[in-house]
Amino acid sequence: MRRNQKNVTEDDFIMLPTVDFCFKELMQNENIRKGIVAALLKLHPEDVEKTDLMPTILQKQYEDDKYGILDVRVKLKNGVQIDFEMQVVYYDYWANRSAYYLGKMYVDQIREGDSYDRLQKCIQVSILDHTYFQDDEKCYRRIALCDTETGKEYTDLLEMHILELSKLPPEQKNETDLLQWMRFLGGKCREDFKKMAENNSTFEEAYDVLDRLSADEKKRLEYEARQKAIRDHDIMMKTAKRLGLEAGIAEGREKGIAEGREQEKRNIIREMLQDHIPDYKIKQYTGATDKEISEERAGCFKCLRLLLEGSEIYRSYMIKILDNLFRI
Repeated sequence: MRRNQKNVTEDDFIMLPTVDFCFKELMQNENIRKGIVAALLKLHPEDVEKTDLMPTILQKQYEDDKYGILDVRVKLKNGVQIDFEMQVVYYDYWANRSAYYLGKMYVDQIREGDSYDRLQKCIQVSILDHTYFQDDEKCYRRIALCDTETGKEYTDLLEMHILELSKLPPEQKNETDLLQWMRFLGGKCREDFKKMAENNSTFEEAYDVLDRLSADEKKRLEYEARQKAIRDHDIMMKTAKRLGLEAGIAEGREKGIAEGREQEKRNIIREMLQDHIPDYKIKQYTGATDKEISEERAGCFKCLRLLLEGSEIYRSYMIKILDNLFRI
């Protein structure tokens, strides 16, 4: 059973790849980059010839243009660009944000006057340590532009790969390389990484990188600062949600009380009308307007009319009541 990171001893401490600072540091290693890229593209690591890290701040075209900060951006030898983003907490408008990053990465490849044939494939990879798609158990999905009727892919120039670590299935034999990488990235303690390193040289190298990072005092301070920022953001969002819920409940309670008072007022007006109390006294007692009294009088008239039409026995009796109740 996995142990919570905060309960481990000082000697057992190891950074977790789900913290984006740690993930960025891991991706500085070319063999690790090649391994993850190969798993995503269903290639052998040796077939991934070159992976270059690119700047993680996209250029601004206008002074007020929004710019996106990407976790890790990799360019392959054939020009394909891949943006890896590690996310621990849920963000509102996450789908909009991911689509924005992918679109900006794609259009930033060319400038005015450039030919469209310079545009190369761009892939947005979102590694989520929380559940986004609530309706299924799929831990991995590839999203591309396609015909909505036939399902035929229109182009592979734009892709999104979404990895939900929280949906990882129980371990099984002959797992895909991608599923194994997801297990490694989702590790929660030293034993998790050590176990995977025993049978795979790339995971062994990744584990060694994590071990060295965790022993580096400066890196550890940066890691813990980032971890704190993530926790603070999560607490802030949960607090805002709670306060919003409480405010909504209070508002609903006040609205309910007001509606109850209004209904009680209407009941009193109706009873006073039935007791033949003059309108001016009803207004003095209840504060009702002429319109409110007229509406209640009309409501009483409608009810009595229905009773009158439904029973001939009480016809004459009802006529007398109507004459008294609705005299002007």
